[in-house]
Amino acid sequence: MTKDEVRRYLEFYQDLGVKTLYRRDAVAMAGSKPPAAVPEPPASTALPLVPPLSPVHDNLSKISEDIGDCKRCRLHEGRNRIVFGSGNSQARLVFVGEGPGADEDEQGLPFVGRAGQLLTQMIEGTARKEGIPLQRPDVYICNVVKCRPPENRTPQPDEMEICGQFLFRQLETIRPKAICALGSTAAKALLGTKDGVMRLRGKWLQWRDIPLMVTYHPSYLLRPYNQNAKKEAWEDLKTVLHYVYD
Repeated sequence: MTKDEVRRYLEFYQDLGVKTLYRRDAVAMAGSKPPAAVPEPPASTALPLVPPLSPVHDNLSKISEDIGDCKRCRLHEGRNRIVFGSGNSQARLVFVGEGPGADEDEQGLPFVGRAGQLLTQMIEGTARKEGIPLQRPDVYICNVVKCRPPENRTPQPDEMEICGQFLFRQLETIRPKAICALGSTAAKALLGTKDGVMRLRGKWLQWRDIPLMVTYHPSYLLRPYNQNAKKEAWEDLKTVLHYVYD
């Protein structure tokens, strides 16, 4: 990381009112290393959209408070509500999507529209079939960006970078056993890769020292011509659930 990047991150946290920062070693943060079967993320010239710094004694309430009535990027202009995240603050599994849609923007909760209903069915249905006692409230769900992009467009790099600071803090605070990235936008934000879902899915990668699985976004699975993708997504989820909860 260059001096300019460090300075930019420090200025960002200073704007949030954070006065004390510390840097933690990845192994010390984890307490233990991830399984040897989990490889490093694919090489890429792109960088993940998350900084290596987080406030001391951070928690989800503080992160939400720091976001406040966020107007740090253009996405605030058309939003109704900030969609922070929902679920178990001590979840062993975190799902990360792209950004809120119309239903999410109205309710202030992630994945409550058609795609969200499918995600709930995938989580609970797969868990039930695999004999894992798991409901949606047991996991944590959030997005790369917290405000709805106009017409549900893909978030721009600067929008993702600004919100990526908060996503980073959410993941570091929860410290799940695994992360499931839903779709290419989440994968690119977390891994800093230009590869798409089809190349990344079905294998363990890493976000820092946390095992990460990439799979299809539920909105992609709602399209009638993606039957094969549905089967692959269910296989990905089954792999994740067994790794986390067995």
